[in-house]
Amino acid sequence: MDSTPSPSPSSPFDLVSSALGRYIPRGGSAATTGPAPAQGDRTTRRRVPDTDNPAAERHDQILGVVNLDRDLRITRRNLDAAVFAGLDAVAGSAFADLLPAGDVPTVTRRLRQVLETGEAHVARIQRLRRGDGSELVVSMSILPAAAPQEGLIVSLIAMSRRLHLYAAETAIGTSLDIGETAQSLAESLLAWGDVAAVDLDFAVWTGEGVTDQAPGRIRLRRAALVPDRAWPEGYVTPGDDLPSDASRLLAQAVRRDDAPQAIVIPDREAVERLLGSPRVIRALVPGDRSASVACIPLVLDGTPPVVLGVAEVWRRADCPFHDSELLDLQELVARTAHHVDLARQHQREHTQVLALQRRLLPRTGGHTIEIASVYQPATPDSAGVGGDWVNSFPLPDGRTALVVGDVVGHGLGAAATMGQLSMEARALLSAGLAPDEVLEHLDETVTLLDDAESGLAAGYSALGSTCCIALYDPVSHDVALSSAGHLPPVLVLPNGQAAPVALSPHPGLGAEFALREPFDVYTFGAPPGSLLALYTDGLVEDPTLSIDEGISRLADAVSTVHPWDTLQQAARQVVSALAPVRQRDDVTLLLVRMIGYRKGDTATWRLPARDDAPARARAHVSALLRQWQTRGDTRDDVPLLVSELVTNAVRFAAGPITIRLIRAGPGLLCEVGDTGNGRPRLGRGGLLDDGGRGLHIVHRLTTRWGVRWTDTGKVVWAEVAG
Repeated sequence: MDSTPSPSPSSPFDLVSSALGRYIPRGGSAATTGPAPAQGDRTTRRRVPDTDNPAAERHDQILGVVNLDRDLRITRRNLDAAVFAGLDAVAGSAFADLLPAGDVPTVTRRLRQVLETGEAHVARIQRLRRGDGSELVVSMSILPAAAPQEGLIVSLIAMSRRLHLYAAETAIGTSLDIGETAQSLAESLLAWGDVAAVDLDFAVWTGEGVTDQAPGRIRLRRAALVPDRAWPEGYVTPGDDLPSDASRLLAQAVRRDDAPQAIVIPDREAVERLLGSPRVIRALVPGDRSASVACIPLVLDGTPPVVLGVAEVWRRADCPFHDSELLDLQELVARTAHHVDLARQHQREHTQVLALQRRLLPRTGGHTIEIASVYQPATPDSAGVGGDWVNSFPLPDGRTALVVGDVVGHGLGAAATMGQLSMEARALLSAGLAPDEVLEHLDETVTLLDDAESGLAAGYSALGSTCCIALYDPVSHDVALSSAGHLPPVLVLPNGQAAPVALSPHPGLGAEFALREPFDVYTFGAPPGSLLALYTDGLVEDPTLSIDEGISRLADAVSTVHPWDTLQQAARQVVSALAPVRQRDDVTLLLVRMIGYRKGDTATWRLPARDDAPARARAHVSALLRQWQTRGDTRDDVPLLVSELVTNAVRFAAGPITIRLIRAGPGLLCEVGDTGNGRPRLGRGGLLDDGGRGLHIVHRLTTRWGVRWTDTGKVVWAEVAG
């Protein structure tokens, strides 16, 4: 692993740093390192030390220590062991002088990061440059110097063959990200050569199945390349697809008798003869000094075995590959293939869940609201995309539903539950249920999903998931809201006053029966121009702040949104300002700007439930339609529609009748409310039947109609095309 928790006076890192500090002589600097071997010394140029001699194996595992000041210059060092001979580590010189030029920016950044944060970097495989140009592979750890010393302690462990394989295997597979896994492999392979590259089949990148490919049919994309330096024009770098000819040649080269095998092309002449085309040579050969290459396939065991990609290690002409080294390379790559396939499977799951998340994001706000949504998943190598979702959709009666939820957990289980709860909430809200009634149904659904016998998500529990539902009425400019354990939305009024909506605490969905409480409905005004922010906890949670302080920061950020700001851009800016740098949870924000209907586009009448109510309703509606200058057929149909709905209310209900007419875009929305609790149903009546004719007329005159329930009764609504 690259980094670990920062050291404290009692941490193991502090003890190690103190011990390493004592390992360096106190005289300001150690004795000068031994003389550099001759330029052509093969022993020095070997990347991985020989293991045939047991004594040599013991000497390979040698510790060296370097003390750096805050300017990253060497103050003291102990590199007296023979294996470090040739390293020009002179007191006062820059530590960067020991590094290959291509590694200087990366290592310098890590050194300064440890200085600034106090977090150690442990067991990083690194190359050091000797005075004669040859290189030594070490395991490098960077720790803050223990008090009273200042600066950094850098430990260097010269890598023996077995130790290097162990360190490489430990480093590879610590991430579920395909690119990071390939990068770890390439960095480990660099111990055997000057340049290492990893090319993976395109199907691995996309998470697709790789077991059904025809032999030799492979499309490669470069996943990793080390060292990091400027490359010749035409050479394939990470993220680029290999030319089709190059992919085919590599696939053919690592197959013998229909079985994938490692091969070595010993010299530049053989390389050019095999690759043939100058274009392919420019794409695959890293430079003029690269002469020989070992190509090792990443093979997924099976019947037949499947090639996931190819690893390439390049060397100069004066350092050929030995059989023992080829076996080491095969062993390391074979161990990595399993991790690459795990990353591929994780990528497929990640892609599927992310697609579901994106599909659930609201698309448009309609005529009465403006919406913007941002979904930002946690880091790709986390346990998977979480169960956050937001949704916004117009209801048939003209209101708009705003829903935000957070399902417990990550991965496909959370995504499946998220999709089910989201669709269930939409269906129930569209059927006319109130927010608190919808939450009651969702609460029961989560409980059933968790049931050991009848649960639909085996091995996954969504207990404790949260949800918040808000319904915006564009005529009254009121919002009715219910919450199940979710954080309160933030409301910004047109005058700039911003605060979270006051909610009473409530358990999440699926709480134990004894802990369940009725869901409350909170109603508050949201005048035109108001902003409402619904979000998940990942946006406001910060280890250094309380949750109330996080919500207060969100309120301050949303209050800065100007009325003429583009809402989508404003939402991105809010997330950018508040989301933590090290994001541990998904971040979701739904930003809503209330517009509503103008007063001139709505009209409401309240009539007593008497026999003359239908005639009075027709007169009011006809006069309004003439004022709105609607089409002739609409002037005839809408009064008849309202008359039938009012007649139905007078006949089957009691109490006053409320009539509301809304000019909604190109059409009209009619609403008739009464105190009855019976649901009008369209029956299949006979030609001479008296009952039910009114609803058949309503059905024929409208594009759709339905019922929603209120605290005092019901409202029958109907849409008429303009």
